[in-house]
Amino acid sequence: MTTLNPSVLEGPVPPQTAGEADRAAGPAWERPAFWALLTVTAVAFFWNLGASGFANEFYAAAAQAGGENWKAAFFGASDAGNSITVDKPPVALWPMDVSVRLFGLGSWQILAPEALMGVATVGVLYAAVRRLYGPAAGLLAGALLALTPVAALMFRFNNPDALLTLLMVCALYCFQRALEGHRAVRWMVLTGVCFGLGFLVKTLQAWLILPALTLVYLVCAALPLTKRIGHVLLAGAAIVVSSGWWVALVELWPADSRPYVGGSTNNSFLDLTLGYNGLGRITGDEGNKGGGGASSSGSISGTASSSIPGTASSSIPGGSGGGGVGQGGEAGGITRMFDSALGSQISWLLPAALILLVAALVITRKAARTDLHRAGFLAWGGALVCTAVIFSFMSGTFHEYYTIALAPYIAALVAMGAVLLRRLRGRAAAAALAVTVAATAVWAFVLLGRAEGWSSQLRWPVLVVGVLAAAGMLLARLLPLPRRLALGATGLALAAVLAGPASYTWATVTTAHTGQTPLAGPAAVSDAQGHGGPTGGTGGTQNGQQGGTGAASTPSGQGAQAGTTKGGNSKLGSIDAVAPQLRAMLVKDAEAYTWVAATVASDNQTWLQLATGEPVMPIGGFGGSDPAPTLAQFKRYVADGKIHYFVTQGDQEGGFARDGADTTGSQISSWVTTTFTAQTVGSTTVYDLTAATS
Repeated sequence: MTTLNPSVLEGPVPPQTAGEADRAAGPAWERPAFWALLTVTAVAFFWNLGASGFANEFYAAAAQAGGENWKAAFFGASDAGNSITVDKPPVALWPMDVSVRLFGLGSWQILAPEALMGVATVGVLYAAVRRLYGPAAGLLAGALLALTPVAALMFRFNNPDALLTLLMVCALYCFQRALEGHRAVRWMVLTGVCFGLGFLVKTLQAWLILPALTLVYLVCAALPLTKRIGHVLLAGAAIVVSSGWWVALVELWPADSRPYVGGSTNNSFLDLTLGYNGLGRITGDEGNKGGGGASSSGSISGTASSSIPGTASSSIPGGSGGGGVGQGGEAGGITRMFDSALGSQISWLLPAALILLVAALVITRKAARTDLHRAGFLAWGGALVCTAVIFSFMSGTFHEYYTIALAPYIAALVAMGAVLLRRLRGRAAAAALAVTVAATAVWAFVLLGRAEGWSSQLRWPVLVVGVLAAAGMLLARLLPLPRRLALGATGLALAAVLAGPASYTWATVTTAHTGQTPLAGPAAVSDAQGHGGPTGGTGGTQNGQQGGTGAASTPSGQGAQAGTTKGGNSKLGSIDAVAPQLRAMLVKDAEAYTWVAATVASDNQTWLQLATGEPVMPIGGFGGSDPAPTLAQFKRYVADGKIHYFVTQGDQEGGFARDGADTTGSQISSWVTTTFTAQTVGSTTVYDLTAATS
């Protein structure tokens, strides 16, 4: 049996070995409560899901391509013609690819897999925490995760972060099982597989917590040191195999018969991983600035939409589908996770998690080396600290929604720490729990005050109820108060702690989100961070399914107009913006061409492709500055009759220059405009590449 040395906080934790809770039948209420948790989570994550249209149209277009073409799915190509990939590995696209292939293209087909990942993440987190501290802790952890605003956002959005979060929680569950010692080799190998698959979702971000878990296993596993080292090496081998097979295939595949690796400078996935999408994110030296990058003048990569009065969400420069100038709040530093941009996304319970982590480590400081309770806190706490520190100080592209990575770690630590302190009977434990509740209420008061005009009525009740509940919980330990009063104080504490994040989560799930950089919470927060702006209408239908949303939003102070794109150029912005005449032109004789059209960068390519269901080439990738295709390659495609039209919108130019250099996009644009005759279709300029002027 595992026991804890209480040390400063008196009173032993009931002797229960981690894992016994999992094998035990559990109380009668546990199973209904668990299914209720999953049901409520599913309702929240699926609520009005179609209102977001295609959400991130960059990944939606790639899913459309993958649903049509297996090669595009394997490489993660932006189009079924396999000209260039998105700037991430393809695994996050595969669930959407399968969904589109099975059920057709539409909003629900794109977003439902993400919502299912959210429900699964809540379930796995429950199972992991339950093994250490029982069903109450597991249920609380799952509920806290579901009520985290940024989690509610990203489990309803088609960026890679949803799948990465699920894999990291699965990795920690497997890691805990390995620490228990039973079939440790199998569980460590499975841990490695989770990290390997995570790499194929979002490259090196999946490995941020590896140092912490490696150290915890080497110190805490109940095995001889040689076996511990061997297990770590086996896990490392599993990581290499489960991630390296795809990387090896891409690197060994003849470059002229696969898509160009989007975001790389030399058509190499290793360059993408070690440059812009890897170490460059930490150092700020991102090479091509995010698969094409955003100009410092500000780009509008997405749209805003609101489904309830007074709420909105929008995108800002440098989307996840390519990055660009880093957003994610103020300058990097130790307080970054609490600043005006990130605080309302993730930090509601971050002070509580840190306080409870310190308290738990104090409680268990004299426990045996192999104590599983302490190892659990070290694993989840190490994951939180490693990720938060790197996020806080990284100099490269950073967006608010990245912080979903912290959500399960915070939820687990708060749930485990609260149950641990509740089980202890000493005054110090009661004081620590009261301080946690009071500090959380005070911080919620601060966060709610940042969104003036929205739920301001919550601020003072949360503060007052939280402080009173903390005092009541402390008095219940010091004085012989009736049990029902103690339970009442606990209930009030939960209400005060959860009211703030729950209100932001409600605003999130009842609001449509589109573009590359969505933001959780009410419109007041979005406006305060410069994410506000005009909102557009829903983006029409495709095969009977709702499309994306309308006009782009404008970051404050940048002077861009709705409907503009990178560098101030005009963009389509929605399926409805694709004129019916243009759709008819593109789909006519589409089977005769590899690409029905080509256009510079992804802004217009995504909407043309989603509107027609036919391959459209994004010259230069996301931002238009990747050297693919070259002018010579493009001329050869045209000569071979593979591209029908070249489409521009307004004064669209040739993408962003890398370090001031001319781009292939601008070279191709210049060649097309001097070689072919322009015709205007709606607001677009179209060149028929099968009819040269000379």
